[in-house]
Amino acid sequence: MRPVRFIAERVNVELPEGVRPTKRPGTPSAFTWRGSRFAVTECLSEWHDYGRRGKMAHNMRPEHAARAEQAGSWGVGRDYHRVRTDSGRVFDLYYDRAPRSATDRAGAWYVLRELSEDAEEVGP
Repeated sequence: MRPVRFIAERVNVELPEGVRPTKRPGTPSAFTWRGSRFAVTECLSEWHDYGRRGKMAHNMRPEHAARAEQAGSWGVGRDYHRVRTDSGRVFDLYYDRAPRSATDRAGAWYVLRELSEDAEEVGP
């Protein structure tokens, strides 16, 4: 896979039936970006980054911080999903678990980049 373009824009997602959207929402079933709807046909990979940064990096005991980095804690980190859509395009999406405000405690979804399977890989 090779990045085609960097996007980093907020998107609206549709989650599978019964999925709670606030802690570990799983792979979306579809997302809407720039007015177009993309149905997700396959999750190619998934990874998580629950590291604490900035002020949050120092507000836990080291042993608790190590566990939180593995399992995650509320409002900290990102869940990434590389997905193939019904049009055959491949995107990296992520869920930023940080709350938007005191009244909007849910995180937000973003499309990070579009990737290409057709292009040759460059580099090591």
